[in-house]
Amino acid sequence: MRFIFEQIRVGGDRNFGYLLGDREAGAGLLIDPSYSPEAMVERAQAQGLKVTHILNTHGHPDHTNGNEVAKALTGAPIAGGPKHPGPVDLTLRDGDVVPFGQYILRVWHVPGHHPDHLAFLVEGLDAAFTGDLLFVGKVGGTQTEADGRTEWASLQRLLKAWPDTTTLWPGHDYGARPSSTVAWEKRNNPFLLCADVEAFLKAKQAWPAFKARHGLR
Repeated sequence: MRFIFEQIRVGGDRNFGYLLGDREAGAGLLIDPSYSPEAMVERAQAQGLKVTHILNTHGHPDHTNGNEVAKALTGAPIAGGPKHPGPVDLTLRDGDVVPFGQYILRVWHVPGHHPDHLAFLVEGLDAAFTGDLLFVGKVGGTQTEADGRTEWASLQRLLKAWPDTTTLWPGHDYGARPSSTVAWEKRNNPFLLCADVEAFLKAKQAWPAFKARHGLR
Protein backbone atom coordinates (compact mmCIF):
# COMPACT_ATOMS: atom_id res chain seq x y z
CA MET A 1 0.00 0.00 0.00
CA ARG A 2 1.46 3.34 -1.06
CA PHE A 3 -0.18 5.64 1.49
CA ILE A 4 1.26 5.32 4.98
CA PHE A 5 -0.80 6.35 7.98
CA GLU A 6 -0.09 5.76 11.66
CA GLN A 7 -2.00 7.13 14.63
CA ILE A 8 0.44 7.12 17.55
CA ARG A 9 -0.36 7.46 21.23
CA VAL A 10 2.28 9.92 22.35
CA GLY A 11 1.48 10.36 26.06
CA GLY A 12 0.28 13.46 27.87
CA ASP A 13 -3.49 13.70 28.26
CA ARG A 14 -4.32 10.88 25.83
CA ASN A 15 -2.58 12.83 23.05
CA PHE A 16 -2.37 11.52 19.51
CA GLY A 17 0.42 12.20 17.02
CA TYR A 18 0.28 11.19 13.37
CA LEU A 19 2.70 9.91 10.76
CA LEU A 20 1.72 10.27 7.11
CA GLY A 21 3.80 9.19 4.15
CA ASP A 22 4.19 8.10 0.56
CA ARG A 23 5.98 4.76 0.56
CA GLU A 24 7.17 4.96 -3.05
CA ALA A 25 8.46 8.52 -2.73
CA GLY A 26 9.95 7.87 0.70
CA ALA A 27 8.55 11.16 2.02
CA GLY A 28 6.56 11.73 5.18
CA LEU A 29 5.08 14.22 7.64
CA LEU A 30 4.71 14.32 11.41
CA ILE A 31 1.67 15.97 13.01
CA ASP A 32 1.90 17.01 16.68
CA PRO A 33 4.88 14.88 17.80
CA SER A 34 4.43 16.29 21.35
CA TYR A 35 5.58 13.91 24.10
CA SER A 36 7.09 11.15 21.93
CA PRO A 37 9.08 12.68 19.07
CA GLU A 38 11.69 9.93 19.23
CA ALA A 39 9.05 7.22 18.83
CA MET A 40 7.45 9.02 15.91
CA VAL A 41 10.77 9.46 14.14
CA GLU A 42 11.55 5.79 14.75
CA ARG A 43 8.27 4.84 13.07
CA ALA A 44 9.08 7.08 10.10
CA GLN A 45 12.48 5.41 9.75
CA ALA A 46 10.93 1.95 10.03
CA GLN A 47 8.61 2.88 7.17
CA GLY A 48 11.53 4.13 5.07
CA LEU A 49 10.37 7.75 5.16
CA LYS A 50 12.35 10.97 5.21
CA VAL A 51 10.36 13.46 7.29
CA THR A 52 9.95 16.67 5.27
CA HIS A 53 7.74 18.67 7.67
CA ILE A 54 6.79 18.76 11.34
CA LEU A 55 3.26 20.13 11.56
CA ASN A 56 1.40 21.53 14.56
CA THR A 57 -2.36 21.70 14.69
CA HIS A 58 -1.97 24.50 17.25
CA GLY A 59 0.45 26.02 19.69
CA HIS A 60 -0.58 24.55 23.04
CA PRO A 61 2.47 22.99 24.73
CA ASP A 62 1.00 19.49 24.84
CA HIS A 63 1.09 19.51 21.03
CA THR A 64 4.37 21.34 20.46
CA ASN A 65 6.74 20.15 23.18
CA GLY A 66 8.35 17.58 20.87
CA ASN A 67 9.06 19.99 18.03
CA GLU A 68 12.69 20.73 18.70
CA VAL A 69 13.66 17.09 19.28
CA ALA A 70 11.81 16.04 16.13
CA LYS A 71 13.61 18.77 14.18
CA ALA A 72 17.00 17.77 15.58
CA LEU A 73 16.40 14.14 14.60
CA THR A 74 15.07 14.82 11.10
CA GLY A 75 16.24 18.26 9.98
CA ALA A 76 12.66 18.99 8.91
CA PRO A 77 11.15 22.48 9.35
CA ILE A 78 8.51 23.13 12.00
CA ALA A 79 5.26 24.53 10.61
CA GLY A 80 2.33 26.13 12.43
CA GLY A 81 -0.57 28.46 11.85
CA PRO A 82 -0.84 32.26 12.00
CA LYS A 83 -0.06 33.62 15.50
CA HIS A 84 1.57 30.35 16.54
CA PRO A 85 3.12 31.17 19.94
CA GLY A 86 6.30 29.12 19.51
CA PRO A 87 9.20 29.25 17.09
CA VAL A 88 8.29 27.97 13.63
CA ASP A 89 10.23 27.79 10.39
CA LEU A 90 7.13 28.00 8.24
CA THR A 91 3.77 29.71 8.81
CA LEU A 92 0.90 27.87 7.14
CA ARG A 93 -2.16 29.83 6.08
CA ASP A 94 -5.65 28.88 5.04
CA GLY A 95 -5.62 27.16 1.66
CA ASP A 96 -1.92 26.30 1.67
CA VAL A 97 -0.86 22.81 0.65
CA VAL A 98 1.92 20.62 1.99
CA PRO A 99 2.96 17.92 -0.50
CA PHE A 100 4.47 14.59 0.50
CA GLY A 101 5.23 12.41 -2.49
CA GLN A 102 2.16 12.19 -4.68
CA TYR A 103 -0.16 13.27 -1.85
CA ILE A 104 -1.27 16.74 -0.82
CA LEU A 105 -2.25 17.92 2.64
CA ARG A 106 -4.61 20.91 2.45
CA VAL A 107 -4.46 23.47 5.29
CA TRP A 108 -7.57 24.92 6.93
CA HIS A 109 -7.22 27.76 9.42
CA VAL A 110 -9.90 27.05 12.04
CA PRO A 111 -9.48 29.29 15.10
CA GLY A 112 -11.58 29.05 18.24
CA HIS A 113 -9.86 26.63 20.56
CA HIS A 114 -6.66 28.56 19.80
CA PRO A 115 -6.07 31.51 17.43
CA ASP A 116 -3.52 29.64 15.31
CA HIS A 117 -5.46 26.37 15.06
CA LEU A 118 -5.14 24.41 11.83
CA ALA A 119 -6.92 21.35 10.48
CA PHE A 120 -5.48 19.23 7.69
CA LEU A 121 -7.16 17.22 4.93
CA VAL A 122 -5.41 14.68 2.72
CA GLU A 123 -6.96 15.49 -0.62
CA GLY A 124 -8.34 12.53 -2.54
CA LEU A 125 -8.35 10.30 0.54
CA ASP A 126 -10.77 12.33 2.70
CA ALA A 127 -8.67 11.83 5.83
CA ALA A 128 -8.77 14.85 8.15
CA PHE A 129 -6.79 15.79 11.24
CA THR A 130 -8.75 18.07 13.55
CA GLY A 131 -6.43 18.66 16.49
CA ASP A 132 -8.39 20.11 19.41
CA LEU A 133 -11.17 21.67 17.34
CA LEU A 134 -13.30 18.54 16.95
CA PHE A 135 -13.11 15.32 18.93
CA VAL A 136 -15.21 12.17 18.78
CA GLY A 137 -18.51 13.30 20.28
CA LYS A 138 -17.33 16.67 21.56
CA VAL A 139 -15.47 19.85 20.62
CA GLY A 140 -12.46 21.73 21.93
CA GLY A 141 -12.60 23.99 24.95
CA THR A 142 -12.74 27.78 24.61
CA GLN A 143 -11.85 30.54 27.05
CA THR A 144 -14.36 33.27 26.14
CA GLU A 145 -17.73 33.71 24.47
CA ALA A 146 -15.96 35.30 21.51
CA ASP A 147 -13.76 32.23 21.17
CA GLY A 148 -16.84 30.03 21.32
CA ARG A 149 -18.46 31.97 18.49
CA THR A 150 -15.28 31.69 16.47
CA GLU A 151 -15.13 27.96 17.12
CA TRP A 152 -18.73 27.53 15.98
CA ALA A 153 -17.96 29.32 12.71
CA SER A 154 -14.87 27.15 12.16
CA LEU A 155 -16.83 23.95 12.78
CA GLN A 156 -19.66 24.97 10.46
CA ARG A 157 -17.18 25.79 7.73
CA LEU A 158 -15.56 22.36 7.87
CA LEU A 159 -18.87 20.50 8.08
CA LYS A 160 -20.07 22.23 4.93
CA ALA A 161 -16.82 21.78 3.02
CA TRP A 162 -15.78 18.25 3.92
CA PRO A 163 -17.62 15.20 2.53
CA ASP A 164 -19.68 13.18 4.99
CA THR A 165 -17.39 10.21 4.34
CA THR A 166 -14.34 12.10 5.63
CA THR A 167 -12.60 10.27 8.46
CA LEU A 168 -11.74 12.48 11.43
CA TRP A 169 -8.59 11.95 13.45
CA PRO A 170 -8.46 14.14 16.59
CA GLY A 171 -5.62 15.39 18.77
CA HIS A 172 -6.73 13.44 21.87
CA ASP A 173 -8.43 10.14 22.60
CA TYR A 174 -11.37 11.78 24.35
CA GLY A 175 -14.22 9.88 22.72
CA ALA A 176 -15.69 6.39 22.71
CA ARG A 177 -13.23 5.41 19.97
CA PRO A 178 -10.11 6.97 18.43
CA SER A 179 -11.63 8.26 15.19
CA SER A 180 -14.92 9.19 13.59
CA THR A 181 -16.49 10.49 10.38
CA VAL A 182 -18.15 13.75 9.46
CA ALA A 183 -21.46 11.91 8.97
CA TRP A 184 -21.33 10.30 12.42
CA GLU A 185 -20.49 13.58 14.13
CA LYS A 186 -23.32 15.40 12.35
CA ARG A 187 -25.77 12.77 13.60
CA ASN A 188 -24.45 12.27 17.14
CA ASN A 189 -22.20 15.03 18.42
CA PRO A 190 -24.35 17.09 20.82
CA PHE A 191 -22.49 20.29 19.96
CA LEU A 192 -23.00 19.86 16.23
CA LEU A 193 -26.69 19.13 16.74
CA CYS A 194 -27.17 22.66 18.08
CA ALA A 195 -29.47 24.77 15.91
CA ASP A 196 -27.38 27.93 16.13
CA VAL A 197 -24.43 29.53 17.87
CA GLU A 198 -26.48 30.57 20.90
CA ALA A 199 -27.50 26.96 21.54
CA PHE A 200 -23.88 25.94 20.98
CA LEU A 201 -22.66 28.36 23.65
CA LYS A 202 -25.29 27.08 26.11
CA ALA A 203 -24.24 23.49 25.40
CA LYS A 204 -20.62 24.36 26.13
CA GLN A 205 -21.61 25.93 29.44
CA ALA A 206 -23.62 22.83 30.36
CA TRP A 207 -20.97 20.36 29.23
CA PRO A 208 -19.68 19.29 32.68
CA ALA A 209 -23.18 18.33 33.78
CA PHE A 210 -23.95 16.65 30.45
CA LYS A 211 -20.74 14.63 30.67
CA ALA A 212 -21.56 13.50 34.21
CA ARG A 213 -25.10 12.44 33.22
CA HIS A 214 -23.89 10.38 30.28
CA GLY A 215 -20.80 8.84 31.85
CA LEU A 216 -18.42 10.49 29.43
CA ARG A 217 -14.72 10.97 30.01
